[in-house]
Amino acid sequence: MYVCLCTGVTDGKIRDAIYEGCCSYKEVRLATGVASQCGKCACLAKEVVRETLMELQTAQAAIPYPAEFTAA
Repeated sequence: MYVCLCTGVTDGKIRDAIYEGCCSYKEVRLATGVASQCGKCACLAKEVVRETLMELQTAQAAIPYPAEFTAA
């Protein structure tokens, strides 16, 4: 579904940005351009970010061992 009509950002693009490493609404906004024009989509964009981050956090909590990644 389109979240931002001004810049053509979908909920899938927002989720992809999070899966690729964005950890906040601000980072998603910088990566995708969502809510950078008129701003009417900001509430919906924040909701998608919040839900996706919660899903990731819940999925990680279900792992029986901590999933930590360190740079080599």
